[in-house]
Order: sequence, then C-alpha cells, then structure tokens
Amino acid sequence: MCRSILENLTGFAILPASDEARHFIRAISCQSAPNRAPLAPAMIQLIRTESPGRLGGRPLDDWNAAYGKVEGYFHALGVRNKLLLGQLVALVLERAMARAAQEPTRSTTELAVVEMDHLVNEWFAQVLQDHSAGADMLSTRGRLALLLADMPGKWQDQFLRPGPWPPEFVSAMRENYLRAGPDFQASKMAPRPLNLGPIATLTKISRLPYARMAATWLLFAGLLVLLFILTHH
Repeated sequence: MCRSILENLTGFAILPASDEARHFIRAISCQSAPNRAPLAPAMIQLIRTESPGRLGGRPLDDWNAAYGKVEGYFHALGVRNKLLLGQLVALVLERAMARAAQEPTRSTTELAVVEMDHLVNEWFAQVLQDHSAGADMLSTRGRLALLLADMPGKWQDQFLRPGPWPPEFVSAMRENYLRAGPDFQASKMAPRPLNLGPIATLTKISRLPYARMAATWLLFAGLLVLLFILTHH
C-alpha cells in the first residue's frame, strides 16, 4: 500500500523545503508510529486522483508555505526531534487538506494555522482537564506549562500524542498550568511618548519661522556673552 501511494505522489517529494520531506511523505502515506492514526481512505483516494502539481485542490507551493509555518511554530514550542516534528506537521496538514475543498476562500496557510490551533488547544484541554477556559487563555497558559514542565528536554514524544500519558508528565503539566493562573493574564503595554528633553526643545525651535528662530538664537548668544562678562569681572 505504501509503495502504491508513493508511486502516485509525482512531484510530492519537493513539498517540504527542509530535510523533513521524507518524514512528511512517510507520515502522510503510511504512518506507522504508535498512536498515530493512518491516513483515511478518502484522503488516500484524494492523493491518487490529484492532478500533477496540486494536492487537496491547492498548488504544492501553497502546501510548502503552510508546512514551513506549522513547522516553525512547533519548533518554537521546543519540538527539536526531526522525526517527531515531521509527523506533527503532517498531522496538521492532513486535517487542513480535509477542509481545503469546503473552504476555497481561505488560503492554505490559514487553514493549516487554524487546524494547528484547534489541534493544540484540544490536546491542552485533554491533558490539563480544563474545558472551561477560553481558547486564548488555554493556549497561552498551556504553552507556558509546556515550557515550565520542560517538554523540550523530557517530553517531546508526548506532545500532541493521544492519552494515556505518563503520570509524571500529566502531573508536571497540570501543576505548572495552575502556577500560570488564575491570576495570570496576558497584557499589552500601551505606547508612551518619549521625553527627549533639550533635544525636543531644539526640534521645536527649528520649526519656528526663520526670523523668530534667528531672534531666539541671538538672545541665547547674548545671554552667554553676559554670563561670561559677569563671571570674569
């Protein structure tokens, strides 16, 4: 089955820009990792009947851009293992492909980002057992819990994996999730005008009409001369 699928993926190997290409193809055509569901029959049929240079009704370059966006996000979360990274990206793009035909007005990258957010938030809700928090707060506190629990160093293979998870991992995630709230809030800093001091004064003087500016400078020079005379007599 894997051979027949790959034979029908003409030009598909150029989709990812990085070395994860082989992982993407393997994951999307014949995933064998534990707890990873194989590609649905409908998706396999979609790949077989796709016209050259297109996948899911979209150009391969669009999927390439979406791949890079999702890969960069997961890498920023701390997923460094290339095999795991490729599998996670493939999982997100598989979900995006299933929606591509029904939502033609959305860009490929937008579909991938939306599915990525949904997938990550669904996983956070299951691991953390918090189904009441809003999506933004769950995402923010969940990502903070990942870092505090040292997911990049200890638990990369558990990220986005269906349960059950190791008790130590669940305990660390939930403990750090509670540390991030409920008083934790994402905030934005309002911009404030800069106080430039004398520089601002000189800038304002330069905006005055020429005659007034000349008079101002003459007065300033006169005060300096007067100050010099008073201090030397």
